[in-house]
Amino acid sequence: MPKQVDHRERRETIARALWRVVAQRGATHLTMREVAQEAGISLGQLQHYFGSRAQMLSFAMDFSAEQSALRVGRELAALGERPHPRDVLRVMLLELLPLHADARATSRMSAAYVLEALHDEEVHARARGGLIEGRATVERLLRQAAADGHLPADRDPAVETDLLLALTGFSTLLELGVVGPAAVLAAVDLHLERLFAAPGGAEGTAPAGEATAGPAAVGEASEEAGH
Repeated sequence: MPKQVDHRERRETIARALWRVVAQRGATHLTMREVAQEAGISLGQLQHYFGSRAQMLSFAMDFSAEQSALRVGRELAALGERPHPRDVLRVMLLELLPLHADARATSRMSAAYVLEALHDEEVHARARGGLIEGRATVERLLRQAAADGHLPADRDPAVETDLLLALTGFSTLLELGVVGPAAVLAAVDLHLERLFAAPGGAEGTAPAGEATAGPAAVGEASEEAGH
C-alpha cells in the first residue's frame, strides 16, 4: 500500500524549513524554491500545500504562534494556580523577545512577515488582526490587575499596555548585539516592578479576599500570547 502522508506533519515540516531559511540566510532568501530545498522536497510538492509565498509564510507564522503559546502555557503552569499578573506579563514579554533559539526563529519570522504585510493586503490584514488581538490580551490582563488591586489607581491600563509592548523593541537591539540578554532582563524586571509599585514605593497588593490572575485568565493568556 502507498505510504499515507500526514498533511499536517508535512506542513509543519515546511514551516520549520522556512524558519531555518529565515534564521540562517535571511528574508531575502525566503523563496518557495529555497524552502522546498531546505525541507528536502520538490518545489511541486511544496506548491501542493501552498499556492504562494504569502500562504506559506502565513501558515508558518500561525504554527509559530501555536508553539509560542505552548511554551507560554508551560511557563504559566509552573507559576502555580494564581500567579501575580506581573509574573504572567513577564512570561509573555520574554517569549516575544529573541532570548532562546525558538524565540529567535519566531522573532525573525515576524520581521519577514511584517515586510510581507507592507506589500500584501491579505497578509497585512492577518498580521494587523493578530497584533490587535495580542494587544487586547495584555490590556485585559492589566485591567483585571487594576480591578483586583494589583495595579495602582494612577496607572492607565491602555497606556501601560503600549509601554509594555514597546519593550519588544529590544528584539532589534538583541539581534544586532547592541545590548545583551542580561541587560534586557534587568530592564523588563525594573519596568514591571515600577508598573506594579504603589505611590510611595510599596508594591500594589490585592485587597483581602481579592484574587490574583486566575486559571481562566492564565489560560486565555497562554492561548493568545503568540499572536
